[in-house]
Amino acid sequence: MSHLTTADARLSATGAEQLGLGVPGCAHPLLAPNEWAELSRPGTPLHWVVLNVANGPGDCPDPHGLAAAGRLTNAGVRVLGHIDLAHGRRTVAEVTAEAQRYREWYRVGGFLLDRCPTGRQDLPAVRSVTATLAALSDGGHLVLGHGTHPYPGYLEAADQLVTFSGPWADYRWSQVAEWTADHPPERFVHLVHGVPRTHLQEATRIARWQGAGTIFFTDRTDRLDRLGRGVGAGRLGPGRCCEETFGERGTRAQERRTRAGGLRLRGVHTGQISPYDTLPGYWDEFVSQIGPGVSE
Repeated sequence: MSHLTTADARLSATGAEQLGLGVPGCAHPLLAPNEWAELSRPGTPLHWVVLNVANGPGDCPDPHGLAAAGRLTNAGVRVLGHIDLAHGRRTVAEVTAEAQRYREWYRVGGFLLDRCPTGRQDLPAVRSVTATLAALSDGGHLVLGHGTHPYPGYLEAADQLVTFSGPWADYRWSQVAEWTADHPPERFVHLVHGVPRTHLQEATRIARWQGAGTIFFTDRTDRLDRLGRGVGAGRLGPGRCCEETFGERGTRAQERRTRAGGLRLRGVHTGQISPYDTLPGYWDEFVSQIGPGVSE
């Protein structure tokens, strides 16, 4: 975790001082080959791209995931493995095992920990998990997918926090937590879906004003899965309740708040359709608006 290895508190956690893009995860590379190819285009201002093969790394190496991750890594783009913390209901052993498979099979440069707890009571356990993953990935980039503002101490546990994830209708009236002003924009991520093309510049101004250094906007919206349920209505990961889960002290109220701000990422076996499965219809305009990327 880069911000823990320097005395300069304002060092960029993303490796780039300017506003850039964090792609929370397109559909499987076999289903969205054009999207993955587009992400490796030179000059795209990407801070990172999330790889989610099968609601995690899968049970065996996936050749399509390996090829997609390899192209991005060779292009100088950081690839993060998606791991679902299930609001703290997963065991440390489960999380570590998934992280090891991501590293061994896809050579990821860090992890996005989806549905991360937000409460103060869960911080010590989350810090233990992120310390383990940082060691496993040789100081790889760690992003905590809260989807809302967590207890401020979580900044000590990772490189970046996703402090907003949700629809444009909520984002345009959202308020930023005061404590974020004490930290550089490179520490915060905003993911917004349902942003109309006509409001793209307005959304970017909001992100800059609220101090987010990594963003992703899309005009795609939540859609129903084939069972008629709303996207994000169910659990995304295989986490289970047991005595060894690291966040078992989390309250139901806190879980509801986190679930409401979920990242809307999908597993290929759930039937859910995420607004992030494909790139936005205004991708070229979005990239041009942010500016050229900075190679690491």
